[in-house]
Amino acid sequence: MDHSDAEIPLAGGNATLGVVRVGSTVRRPSLPSTPSVVALLEHYAREGVTCVPEVLGYDERGRLITRYVEGSASPDPSDLSLEDLRIIGRLVRKLHDVATTFHAPTNATWNVLLSSDGEELICHHDLAPWNLVRGEGNFTFIDWDGAGPGTRLGDLAYAAHGFVALSPRSGLSDHEAMARLVALVDGYGLKGEQRLALSAILADRVRSMYEFLRASSATNREPWARLWREGHGEMWLADALYVDQRSDLWRAALRGA
Repeated sequence: MDHSDAEIPLAGGNATLGVVRVGSTVRRPSLPSTPSVVALLEHYAREGVTCVPEVLGYDERGRLITRYVEGSASPDPSDLSLEDLRIIGRLVRKLHDVATTFHAPTNATWNVLLSSDGEELICHHDLAPWNLVRGEGNFTFIDWDGAGPGTRLGDLAYAAHGFVALSPRSGLSDHEAMARLVALVDGYGLKGEQRLALSAILADRVRSMYEFLRASSATNREPWARLWREGHGEMWLADALYVDQRSDLWRAALRGA
């Protein structure tokens, strides 16, 4: 095997195994939902959206090929500045706006894991620091395996949890957390009553991951049952309680911005 053809495992994901880098490409195992996800990513490409992976086809093993994006992804959002959060908010808004013109394939199959709060448009459902590749002057959202029907506010609320760092483990003061939340939402361009509607569902979207992991543990659904055993459920529940206990702060911050 030529060195450029060597498969380099890409670590960091909790759920998708077998993702590798081969030269300037990434190969990931295909799922029943993959053709629908490819259709979505190709729609983004046609509309000039550059913050998503570029689809290059399938390899001889049926794995999806996307172009490798130089940069790094980290579960720690602490070094994201307020301006970074505004940029991320704008990118999420772009994804949502362009998704409104996407026509899913006939008999599309999706792999949405969390309970959805509606079917307004096709969303990523896991917009979070661990799925954001930060390169030189650009951000790219990766890992679209869980894309499917959802809502703008639900997807944005989930994104706020990770990118703002709405967690007791973040070390942020309440003032800092409020400022970061406002930056993300301002970047998205959310207005009026929608800002208050977002604040009302923040805790529920965080709690939905806890509920999913708990249910997966009860049915021994892997790899989610393993994550439950490793304590991920407890962390998501603690985050949900943190967000819920500060609901008045989020509401005041978003109302006053």
